[in-house]
Amino acid sequence: MATANIPSIAVVASSRAVISGRLTSATVVISRTTGKITAVFDSVIPASEFPADTPYTDYSPNVLLPGLVDAHVHLNEPGRTEWEGFYTGTQAAAFGGVTTVIDMPLNAIPPTTTVAGLKEKLDAASGKCWVDVGFYGGIIPGNAHELKGLVQEGVRGFKGFLIDSGVDEFPAVGQKDIQKAMAELADEPTTLMFHAEMVPPITKSVGDEAQSSDPPAAPTGPLEAYSTFLDSRPSEFETCAIESIMSMAHLAPNLQLHIVHLSAMEAIPILREARARGVKVTAETCFHYLSLASEQIRDGDTRHKCCPPIRSQLNQDGLWDELEQHAGDGVIKTVVSDHSPCTPNLKQLPSHIPGYFDTGKEETGDFFSAWGGISSVGLGLPILWTELSRRKGLTPNEDENTKKALQDVVRLCCANTAAQVGLETRKGDLRVGFDADICVFDDSAEWVVEPSTMLFRNKCSPYQGRTLRGMVRETWLRGERIFSRENNFGDKGPAGKLLLEKRV
Repeated sequence: MATANIPSIAVVASSRAVISGRLTSATVVISRTTGKITAVFDSVIPASEFPADTPYTDYSPNVLLPGLVDAHVHLNEPGRTEWEGFYTGTQAAAFGGVTTVIDMPLNAIPPTTTVAGLKEKLDAASGKCWVDVGFYGGIIPGNAHELKGLVQEGVRGFKGFLIDSGVDEFPAVGQKDIQKAMAELADEPTTLMFHAEMVPPITKSVGDEAQSSDPPAAPTGPLEAYSTFLDSRPSEFETCAIESIMSMAHLAPNLQLHIVHLSAMEAIPILREARARGVKVTAETCFHYLSLASEQIRDGDTRHKCCPPIRSQLNQDGLWDELEQHAGDGVIKTVVSDHSPCTPNLKQLPSHIPGYFDTGKEETGDFFSAWGGISSVGLGLPILWTELSRRKGLTPNEDENTKKALQDVVRLCCANTAAQVGLETRKGDLRVGFDADICVFDDSAEWVVEPSTMLFRNKCSPYQGRTLRGMVRETWLRGERIFSRENNFGDKGPAGKLLLEKRV
């Protein structure tokens, strides 16, 4: 409750802000008691127009963006807290202007596949989150009876794998498991998401057995060569899995389906055709698929290993074409980090690669035995802005290209990601009634990614040493500044909330 010495409002303004999808001058008035936006004006109103004690900052020419919603993050706690945790993972998010993250149901132990498992995770997260955190549930063989309970407890959606997940406690689902999950969730307000890779059936007669069989081919080259790893997970893995999912969509026509971390451009026509038939399906891609290309990955640099894999420059261009040419009706609606960290020793990096961890033996950088996952939470906005700047020739001068690029970032990383997880009435925009989650973005600054700017627990990322364009100057969560580039996190401690209201 407001007191005499704490102003009831705060005001931020800038000559450049993205408000409801438009780049405009703006003044945003924030309630200090509710953390909500109470007024938005399409001009910079001077401080003199507000009561004398009102905290007021004009951030011009920096851009006011809604706080980003990263709808795909692995925080791994409890159980694998040495890989990542709520404290470090959400602090890294805040550094990058991300004010909401949605935690994946693996790689924690236990995974979020039961109500009891969710409650263990909530206990682990309590008091440790710098930003707001929502949660996904998981679908695995035999847990269909848990799904409705998880919906009631407030999970934002469900994820299943059609291929080995890499951890024993989260096995892949087959066709019958998916059908059971669809039956349970058919009329629930949720989203059913898939890691869409599977080994294509060798013949039509082997049925579901092929989903758990090993690829028949031997490695095509040295195990430390990225090309060998890429050959082992071709685009057919994704297209086959997506076709299988689409073949079952009619079983739950009202259920929103979603493909996580789409990497293969060949899958886009399949999803477009399904959407044309009325299937409720969307897809996301990741910052790494839009900025990294297989041709540039050095032998042994397993920091780049992820599944699905980083594909060719031509494939990257295809993903960008879908984002740019089909902004309204495209199948890729969101861009997320898929922050999937691990301890450095699990990457098995050779000594000449940044992030190397001395295990007492000479590592070769074996792409097949190294853990797969890209660490990048909190780096996504500058990664995306750097690539947009390169592709569009953006300059510090305000022009139509820059205007559209800023609007695209908000659409893909704020508004649409909030909608993906049922938070579109309170997150992802700077409008009256929404949480005052704000990213103050300097779109012209350049900086180098170093261990000191990778705030996730383990400083092992393919972006280390890269020069990125675009810097988050400040991050605000529900009306309070939680991070600034000059003063870091201050002395207030974590103030993030756990987002557990049931979706509607």
